Amino acid sequence: MKEHAQGEARLDRERAATELKRFLDLAVREMGLAIEYEIVNPDSVAGGSGEKDVVVAFHGADQDFLLERDAELLLALEHVAHRWLRLDPRLHDRVRFDCGDYRTARLAELKLSARVAAQRVRETGETFRFNPMSPRERRLIHLELNGAPGVRTASEGAGDRRQLVVYPANKK
Repeated sequence: MKEHAQGEARLDRERAATELKRFLDLAVREMGLAIEYEIVNPDSVAGGSGEKDVVVAFHGADQDFLLERDAELLLALEHVAHRWLRLDPRLHDRVRFDCGDYRTARLAELKLSARVAAQRVRETGETFRFNPMSPRERRLIHLELNGAPGVRTASEGAGDRRQLVVYPANKK
């Protein structure tokens, strides 16, 4: 599942779905969660690269438990699943977990925050610094503001304290 012959990371969707089912059956049972999951038909969800992604949608009585503290448990399960699958880090965005459309809402929230921050930077000429966030969320904001007039973005800091910063385009 790691590499394509030319060094390009490729996702074996069928194998990923089979292994995810093994992992999730074990994890849900051992954790005693009242939750069900569905591996969304991989052929129906296209990723940014044009290839199909694998999305796992959770629902059930413990749904709120998965979403507590900014979906901490949902994201932890996803992280462990990436390790279980031995995914090349370049493929982590291609296998996603969601519950109650949390990911969809969070994506919309990040995009709106990015546009508001960019507008503020254009109007005031002052730098805007987001709170620390995950690499995936920083990447989404970078992509949202890529090519936006009058601003540029950069990530600063290290580890869990890494932040995305929006600068006026003319400031270094």
